[in-house]
Amino acid sequence: MDWLAPIRLAVDAVLPPRCPGCGAVTGADHEFCAGCWSQLRFLAPPWCAACHTPFTVDRGATARCARCIAAPPAHRGVRAAVGYDDLSAAMVLRLKYGGHYALATTLAQHMARMLPEDATLLVPVPLHPRRLWGRGFNQAGEIARALGKIGGVAVDPHLLRRVRATPVLRGLGGGARLAAVDRAFAIASGRAAAAVGKAVVLVDDVYTSGATTAACTRVLLKAGAASVTILCWARVIAQSAGD
Repeated sequence: MDWLAPIRLAVDAVLPPRCPGCGAVTGADHEFCAGCWSQLRFLAPPWCAACHTPFTVDRGATARCARCIAAPPAHRGVRAAVGYDDLSAAMVLRLKYGGHYALATTLAQHMARMLPEDATLLVPVPLHPRRLWGRGFNQAGEIARALGKIGGVAVDPHLLRRVRATPVLRGLGGGARLAAVDRAFAIASGRAAAAVGKAVVLVDDVYTSGATTAACTRVLLKAGAASVTILCWARVIAQSAGD
């Protein structure tokens, strides 16, 4: 557990508001300075109707990217507040490893505009118990809690479990990523009824290849969820993804 968390919260309460990106003094909590605001790439249509990969040109509301035409996803799309870059990544790292818990609220505030109107349950992507013990908290869980307060949607941080430790997926190929997360997630014992009929929003910090969220989606749909939408702070977008 992170025993320094109360101290950090007390310090944050007496210090002046600072930009979540660079630390410059700002006028209000969670407010970006002009430089950081202009650097962030806020995502919005036009995008693929199935996975929400941004398009460079508007192809119409029902247009799908080549990947989704070839293999339609089981989820209802990946919604992200911003594109993944050095700034958005640094904020995630400060939350995960620097203990800057207020950043969970900052990220959630910008993710809230992407929250589906019919969402009935927020479920964070879980950490393996060993990693949770070492870090002291699940960053996706903290973001989900903040998002639930902002959007007025119920949060279940314990519905999904990571039952098998998985390696870091960075640097692995597509097949290796899928193999790494195969059977790594499960519904918590006695909790399956909590997913039945729900429009679930699966919450995470960063979306990369989609292997982890695809594995979670399969488990949630098998448990009876009506739908699953992915919602994250930042999304890695290949340069040619929307061309």
